[in-house]
Amino acid sequence: MMRQAMGVCVLLLAACSGGNSTSSLAVDGPSPVAQLNRVAAHAAPAPAQASQVEVVEVATGLQVPWALAFLPDGRMLVTERPGRLRYVTREGVLSEPIAGVPEVYTEGQGGLLDVALSPDFANDPWIYLSYAEAGSDGQAGTALGRGRLVGDHIEDWQVIFRQEPKLSTGHHFGSRIVFDRSGHLFLVLGENNQRATAQQLDHLQGKIVRLFPDGSIPPDNPFVGKEGARPEIWSYGHRNQQGAALNPVSGQLWTSEHGPRGGDEVNIPQAGKNYGWPLATYGINYSGQAIPEAQGTTAPDTEPPIYWFERSPALSGMAFYTAQRFPAWRGSLFLGGLATRDLIRLQLDGDTVVAEERLLADRPTRLRDVRQGPDGYLYVLSELDGTILRIGLQSEAR
Repeated sequence: MMRQAMGVCVLLLAACSGGNSTSSLAVDGPSPVAQLNRVAAHAAPAPAQASQVEVVEVATGLQVPWALAFLPDGRMLVTERPGRLRYVTREGVLSEPIAGVPEVYTEGQGGLLDVALSPDFANDPWIYLSYAEAGSDGQAGTALGRGRLVGDHIEDWQVIFRQEPKLSTGHHFGSRIVFDRSGHLFLVLGENNQRATAQQLDHLQGKIVRLFPDGSIPPDNPFVGKEGARPEIWSYGHRNQQGAALNPVSGQLWTSEHGPRGGDEVNIPQAGKNYGWPLATYGINYSGQAIPEAQGTTAPDTEPPIYWFERSPALSGMAFYTAQRFPAWRGSLFLGGLATRDLIRLQLDGDTVVAEERLLADRPTRLRDVRQGPDGYLYVLSELDGTILRIGLQSEAR
């Protein structure tokens, strides 16, 4: 299937920060006039009114928080990129670091990354951690492990997946962990800033892998039994994926990934499909030059994103909103922005994005993760100031 050229439907319904981030992922965008012209050319129906949000600071004092997961008792597990995992109470009290976390590689973007609970956590308290793992030659790759959470420590730790070969010198590890409804685990991966590897099926860079929860490989994975291809692979041609969530309506995996300078994407990855990087991209190099391998925004036998951004928000974290607390948000997809430092709401009609709204643009945040809490509020991690924020609609917050 040809990757089709797509127009961005960008509706700036709330003020959007135009400043550049100090992160290596920060990008320059088009001029305000060019951006407005593009909006006018591709306008989609707007929500009835912009959201007026209430923001509550739940916790402070975290160092580069990367991911959070809610425990059945309402507490949170939060990863800090330097290699710590903590409990955070509903009142915002941080625990001492939980013992038993694996040693992590902390160069550049490396460190302790995502955390997820087993779908049957109440009966079998496995937690899953993704992290950057050093190799013998000083380079690193993404690893995934699990252990049983028992009080203030992790027991029975085991590594169930390693990205091979290890090629990163501190860049593009991904990663997010998602369980589907059929007992599979998806791990989304970066290409270690080695572009060509995203197209190489004997490498695990720039891929989504699909496993059973113990790390074994499902026999119906698309590349099982195919010579020269890793059987773990679900889809390929990805750049640096830092958002993933299961669509609550369709049950399908959705992901987001960083483009280079421009061209961040939202995808619905299908088995065995090629999502283009670096052959097809809407972005350019940070230098301003074209991506050398790129054939343009299309390339033969590659899939288009369902949505893309002309100016890179540097997407990280993803959550579908399903709660009853704020009906105006139900069915929306929320994404964190690192470079644009805002919370992005995509209004959906099925699998189609019909409008976009920017929230929290007036706060000095770099939003690394976004999750729906059991109380129906959204919770986001602000990387810059080490805080957890609770987000609700002002008129309906209670």
